[in-house]
Amino acid sequence: MLGGCYSFSGINYDASKYNSISISNFNNASGQGPANLQQFITEDFKDYFQRNTNLRILPQAGDFQIEGQIMSYTFSPAAIQRSDIPTGSNIGLDQAGANRLTIVIQINFTDTKNPANNFDQSFSGFADFPPTLDINQINQTQIRQITERIIYSVFTKTVANW
Repeated sequence: MLGGCYSFSGINYDASKYNSISISNFNNASGQGPANLQQFITEDFKDYFQRNTNLRILPQAGDFQIEGQIMSYTFSPAAIQRSDIPTGSNIGLDQAGANRLTIVIQINFTDTKNPANNFDQSFSGFADFPPTLDINQINQTQIRQITERIIYSVFTKTVANW
């Protein structure tokens, strides 16, 4: 019988053995991004796991344990386009058709009941924005578009185990 091993939300762990998860406060090793970046990423991780599992969120010593660190928060040109407008001796000028924000988070996952599931891995996500938008104009909602994808990937690798 597979009772407690799978549900339609994608959970793939034995609920009779696993009751809790601890998600440590994330650190921002990149030194970039909004001042509260690590706080809202930590809270979003906790909220997602709370909404999508029956696990209790503990401050430490959960059956599953997640530690995270923001490794990179970079804004770079994307979709480079050649302008047809002549500039000096050049026929055209390469310019960004979009700017890309990329966030990389390092996750250390511990399964206290089955250490074979433990891992330490980077997860990344990105979103493209109009070239007229400055990095300082990107708001939390737009950043969350990126972090939601990262959280889903971590969720899938940890408790969904796909």
